[in-house]
Amino acid sequence: MSYRDEPYQFIKVTIEDDIAIVQYNRPEALNAANAQLVMERNDAIYQAGIDPEIKVLIMTGNDKAYSAGGGTNLPKPTIAMIAGFCFGGGFENALSCDLRIAADNAKFALPEINVGIYPGAGATQRLPQHVSLCKAKELVFLGETFDAQTALDLGLINKVVPLAELRETTMAVARKLAKKPAFSLRMAKEALNAAWSTSLEKGMQIETHGWAMTYGTKDAKEGMNAFLEKRKPVYTGE
Repeated sequence: MSYRDEPYQFIKVTIEDDIAIVQYNRPEALNAANAQLVMERNDAIYQAGIDPEIKVLIMTGNDKAYSAGGGTNLPKPTIAMIAGFCFGGGFENALSCDLRIAADNAKFALPEINVGIYPGAGATQRLPQHVSLCKAKELVFLGETFDAQTALDLGLINKVVPLAELRETTMAVARKLAKKPAFSLRMAKEALNAAWSTSLEKGMQIETHGWAMTYGTKDAKEGMNAFLEKRKPVYTGE
């Protein structure tokens, strides 16, 4: 059975054209992760990742909580659409997405230190990629809650919008991404991610290699021809 039709218990999968929306659906627990939710989420993400018709993946919860944990390491662009509580593993999951758009009711925290542990799903590694090491330590050491505007000021999210506008704003960004050349986006994502895990020399090699590969695609030819012909390009992912 395709993930599009799978009767998942704790997530919902919605497909809109070439955009997949994976929604956590455990509202009685503010979408907190359990073993079944994690298994279902991982399956849906994997299936969307290899689905040739899907160009963008959106991860979300509901109006009260984003929540849930785990990563979204895909070659395709990923967006976290965040409303309500985005705590602990939910925050770590959002950090693993490429872009993050939050409603004005969103609240963020890494509260693990307050129950005797510390974040263990990527926050200690990803936070210093987005904020200073000093600020990352403050967020992890104190475990305090902060609002969406603070998250925006820190560079942890891309936009803050009214709750009523969250979905349409996120979908508008996803639609823009879906119209971009898919292979070039994939290579750009790989090169950008390499900046955090390799030396500058190695990162430049990855960038140059991916950049050269894009020149062999039909989308590159289409983009350049469209520019010369003063029209909008139509990319096919080839």
